[in-house]
Amino acid sequence: MEEGKGSSEMEFTNIDTAANVLDSSAIFHVVTDILGFILFMHQQIPSVLQDITQEFDELRTEFKELEIELAESEVKTISARRKQATRKREVKMGIRRLEKLMGCVSNLKTALQLMINEVPNVERISLVLGPSPLRPLHVYELSFSHGRAVSGDFGRSKVAEALSRKAIRTMISMGAGSDSYAGPTKLFLLVKAPSYLNLPLHFLPKREFRQNKKTKPLRIRFRSKNRDLELNALPDDSARSVGLLDSTSKDLIWY
Repeated sequence: MEEGKGSSEMEFTNIDTAANVLDSSAIFHVVTDILGFILFMHQQIPSVLQDITQEFDELRTEFKELEIELAESEVKTISARRKQATRKREVKMGIRRLEKLMGCVSNLKTALQLMINEVPNVERISLVLGPSPLRPLHVYELSFSHGRAVSGDFGRSKVAEALSRKAIRTMISMGAGSDSYAGPTKLFLLVKAPSYLNLPLHFLPKREFRQNKKTKPLRIRFRSKNRDLELNALPDDSARSVGLLDSTSKDLIWY
């Protein structure tokens, strides 16, 4: 992969991949990894999302094991049962501490998967940190060029791993998180997609939405390097035809 500057007009930073297309799984994991990085860098979560997820899963597993041990009929000393009961309360408190965050993360991942399945050629994804999308503190725009192939599942691939690492390194070099807001705030996920997207429980159309011009977004575009070379080698008319085939709708709106 190679990184290069995008057009000065849109101020994109390009991240290239050798893959001919980015499948739905790669897009999903890249977005969720960047989302977790943004929350951590802006001090909205205590550690990286992967570590929090692992801690939450381990606490739930331990809680189930303690419940089974305490329910066993074999005789145990009072001190041993008291120690297990104390640990069970501690684990339960730890689960409650992380439950709301993990519920929000789970809902967001579900919404993102449903959206990608319905519109695999999503135009752009915007991650907005602030009180509301109209009053952002920080905006991160992710663009995915050319058509995408729909994969059967959302398993993590080497392509997704490499793109996530490259994107996060690029964002750090561009100063992401260097001027973090000290207090708690909200994260909004906006999607620019064809108007036929129909997921009212997760994404509502925002036809009149306009991004706040006072906040300069950090823009990253993920491109297929081989695909760009192929299009550049085609005659102008053929390249335009391929571009039209990649776009299923010109009526793109924010959700």
